[in-house]
Amino acid sequence: MTRPGGTAEVAVPVHDAATVVLLRDSPRGIEAWLLTRVHRIAFASGMTVFPGGRVDAADASLPWVGRSAAEFAGDFGCPPELAAALVGASIRETFEETGVLLTAPPADLSERQPEVEAGTLDFGTLLREHGLAIDADRVRGWARWVTPEGESRRYDTRFFVALLPDGAQAADLTTESSVAAWVPIAQALAEVAAGERPMLPPTTAVLRSLLDFATVADVLAAAPARSLAPVAPRLKVVGDAVQVELPDGTSVRIR
Repeated sequence: MTRPGGTAEVAVPVHDAATVVLLRDSPRGIEAWLLTRVHRIAFASGMTVFPGGRVDAADASLPWVGRSAAEFAGDFGCPPELAAALVGASIRETFEETGVLLTAPPADLSERQPEVEAGTLDFGTLLREHGLAIDADRVRGWARWVTPEGESRRYDTRFFVALLPDGAQAADLTTESSVAAWVPIAQALAEVAAGERPMLPPTTAVLRSLLDFATVADVLAAAPARSLAPVAPRLKVVGDAVQVELPDGTSVRIR
């Protein structure tokens, strides 16, 4: 097989990843915390994304309260150990990229975020030092996308939705983003349509799936009925453009 563009295709491992669509209610409708990745990083460079990243081995053993890993495993069709790691990664990445803790009891340890992001402080150690546990009741599975074959990095990404906890303040803390802010969902999609906000198809699709909800509570209530079957788009070349062909037959140019 060959990659789009004619180069030989090499098997690329698919890594498990988790991302959180952090939401809040506002007079302008539901807003999502959106980050624009710096151009120097290898994946999603310059793109608007949600907080998230690759699963680490330690994510499966974080202190835990709330809905069981077995229940999340049933949602995603994976072993409980992987489900625990996915939920753990989603909450760790939210802290690393926004300073927001989705824990029980609630806490503000944003001043320790740089240490966790830099890897000089283990997230689980931080939680245990302060008597905290990740709160699995604060996240709900929403979608699952797999990076197409032909890309140099591939991820099986589970998308979670979560409400910003009362009193919490998201901040642009991560070194991986050039800008981060609360953006109304309708505004973000309008900017994508106008070519003003680069965004990969999974991010766009998830935002569109949230567009018709009036409140974050409505989103969370709808989560149990969501299909979490993996969406696996394909790459195709049309002229000098590389497009992603989605399961519904529509295509989106990505470069």
